[in-house]
Amino acid sequence: MKAQDNDRRRRWAGCLALLLGWLAAAAPAPARAAAPGGAPIAAADWQAYRAKFVREDGRVVDDGNGGISHSESQGYGLILAYLAGDRAGFERIWTFTRLELLIRDDGLAAWKWDPAANPHVTDINNASDGDLLIAYALGLAGAAWKIPAYLVAGRKIATALGEKAVRREGGKLLLMPGVEGFNRADRPDGPVVNLSYWVFEAFPVMSRLAPGTDWAGLSDQGLALVDAFAKAGKVFPEWTSLRDEPAPAAGFEAVSGYNALRVPLYVLRAGLADRQRLATIQRAWEGGPGIVDFASGRKTTPLPEPGYRMLQAGLACALGGARIPDDLRRFEPTLYYPSTLHLLGLSTIADRYPQCL
Repeated sequence: MKAQDNDRRRRWAGCLALLLGWLAAAAPAPARAAAPGGAPIAAADWQAYRAKFVREDGRVVDDGNGGISHSESQGYGLILAYLAGDRAGFERIWTFTRLELLIRDDGLAAWKWDPAANPHVTDINNASDGDLLIAYALGLAGAAWKIPAYLVAGRKIATALGEKAVRREGGKLLLMPGVEGFNRADRPDGPVVNLSYWVFEAFPVMSRLAPGTDWAGLSDQGLALVDAFAKAGKVFPEWTSLRDEPAPAAGFEAVSGYNALRVPLYVLRAGLADRQRLATIQRAWEGGPGIVDFASGRKTTPLPEPGYRMLQAGLACALGGARIPDDLRRFEPTLYYPSTLHLLGLSTIADRYPQCL
């Protein structure tokens, strides 16, 4: 028993040494300096966002979805708090996430928390984009602020995600949307993926947190899927079956919808903008962003909120050098999701395309 304890201590010491080595190698930077993850967001913008969407206990509220919270909202909240240099706010959001969502026995987060339900967690399955966002934020904050506990927590989530949700199916390395329900064994058209779950900017950080998973290969596969649709002149669908050739999955509306809106943003944030990769969605969004029918490529539902228009403006900037409109340079919160995209978009432009501001 004593030998086992000593072995555990040696493994823990080795893990901690690795993480501390990352801290030592990370360039020290004050909270408001430019750092991996995007340009800092303005303090006033973060305060407006926090006042509307972040409760005192650290719960980030999706007010467009019945006031629930989910692993995605918590992950986005952590990233925005990091970009704002709000260490106390980051810790509150992380504490809620750790206590209320990290209740599975595999190290991943339950995806849905409903204030009107008892118990509050109404679906114990994970959402892999939420896990990815949370681990990424912990990796960024842990390295920039020199907090080993954040790196240890991020490493645990990243390792679990790589072991449980990154799978090789049909020769492709895939990020499954959840541990359950999307694999070849779970449904006739499986595997089914959601391309908006590939947070491309996060994969280099994940490689440092959990090097046992081929995150670079996973990133390449996600880009290959995006490019396959682009080369065919198609928008990427919300949910994609990979049983045969990539196609809209059964049981889901065949649209490029609210989830898919994030794909161009993630591509821009990761510095992977490519005209062919993004031209199809840019054409579909001509006249304003919206939900796009997969078969026809026509916009069916315009989305005029500033946060959605920020995505279109980001594409116009990256692909043509267009200046960001004045009204989009000013942040005023609307609903949780477009407001989140708006702040991430502003950070992206300031970081990678400052000439457009």
